[in-house]
Amino acid sequence: MDGIIVFLLVGLVAGFLAGKLMGAESQGIVANLIIGVIGAIIGGFLFHRLGLGIRGMAPLLIELAAAIVGSIILLILLRFIRK
Repeated sequence: MDGIIVFLLVGLVAGFLAGKLMGAESQGIVANLIIGVIGAIIGGFLFHRLGLGIRGMAPLLIELAAAIVGSIILLILLRFIRK
């Protein structure tokens, strides 16, 4: 149960930060959560494929970085689709 809560919190923070980094308008908590969670899945897959594991001193920071990268990729794809 704790893992799910941490995953959702990381997703929420990642979605918010990715939106700010991409200059997106305020999307709201639910949209940030959805973008962050999907971004965490994308980023986790990419980090795993690139051999960037979560071992080491700060696995939570690496998970957050992966989620932010995945969220940014998702936002870029969404912008491309909308245009």
